[in-house]
Amino acid sequence: MLETVRGPRHLIVGEGVAQNIPRVVAECGSRALIVTDRVLLGQPGVAGIVAAVRERVELVRVFSDATPDVPLEDVSRAVAAAAEVNADVILAVGGGTVIDLAKIVGVIRRHGGSPRDFYGESKVPGPTIPLVAVPTTSGTGSELTPVSVLTDPDRVLKVGVSSVHIVPDFAIVDPELTYTCPATVTAHSGIDAFCHAVESYTARPRPHGPRDPVEQVFLGRNPITDHYALRAAGRIARSLRRAVRDGGDTEARADMSYGSMLAGLAFSHAGNAAPHALQYPIGAATHTPHGLGVGLLLPYALDAAGEAISDRLAVLARVCGLDVGGASDAEAAGAFLVWLDELLADIGIPRTLADIGVARADLPRFAEMAGGVTRLIQNHPGPTDTASLTAILEAAWAGDRTRQVLA
Repeated sequence: MLETVRGPRHLIVGEGVAQNIPRVVAECGSRALIVTDRVLLGQPGVAGIVAAVRERVELVRVFSDATPDVPLEDVSRAVAAAAEVNADVILAVGGGTVIDLAKIVGVIRRHGGSPRDFYGESKVPGPTIPLVAVPTTSGTGSELTPVSVLTDPDRVLKVGVSSVHIVPDFAIVDPELTYTCPATVTAHSGIDAFCHAVESYTARPRPHGPRDPVEQVFLGRNPITDHYALRAAGRIARSLRRAVRDGGDTEARADMSYGSMLAGLAFSHAGNAAPHALQYPIGAATHTPHGLGVGLLLPYALDAAGEAISDRLAVLARVCGLDVGGASDAEAAGAFLVWLDELLADIGIPRTLADIGVARADLPRFAEMAGGVTRLIQNHPGPTDTASLTAILEAAWAGDRTRQVLA
């Protein structure tokens, strides 16, 4: 048996836990860079956190110019901001973009160089400066994960820096910070978290040698990731619609924060799969939100895996509260896919790639590009040759649900 678990040094989850942020930051260093964005900085909750940190920490510089998808220009400017105060600790308050930006700033702050020096898996040579991550959305799980996704203008696809050394040291997950999250962002981030759970649970298990947990980041599913993934799926399934419909539903917000956190723990080891790999070129081409893209693609990727995962989809059906007592695995799996279609429609995720402006002629090229994202595509439980990936995209473009799992 060979297993591994990754996560922050200290994870705190619950209503009101944001009050611990100033103390945690002060215990990590005396010169803090706070990374956030302008919209968040204008909100009372985040502004209050910044003010409280200023009272506790000797020197503070706020970088509030984070923009979506972490362009390399943002990295350069944030690194310069950190240098202004000789930062020895970073506090990230925001969504996945903000936390991913803070991760790569910490790498460069400690090890020098440029982001390009660290693209790929396990290229970060050692620990970075302490990072305290505080999510304001329930979706990316970046506060727990060993991945920072960046946008390089010289590359068509987003690129990833993956290393155990960029897992935040402290993750403080307070559902109260998500109460002001708009419905559309709640939907897109929430379905991203659900994809993390489902992709982790259905990821291909892979044999490993004793060096792999250090040399690789995503390793495929195992019993530990299954546990996290199923608990995440259940929480999100019962509360995503409610959180989108009513942002003030505190119970639903708590479920979403908790579910997103569990899903992050699951995919930190198991990894994401085809929906995420396929979204990379599609998101770059259409400039559509990441969560929208992976949510749209998820049912088509599951469909294409067919009977290989029918038993796992059947378990997901039960975990998500479907009445499938007495049903066969194939029947329960089919019920789960129908339920997933309804969930996506209810929260406003488009049904087809055509709906978001993808040209059919581009599908083979996108499939070939996605096939090159090895760290993700190797986790897909179905065929991953270019023709098979193109078939998934063709189905998603036309809205064709073949429901192979029922065959």
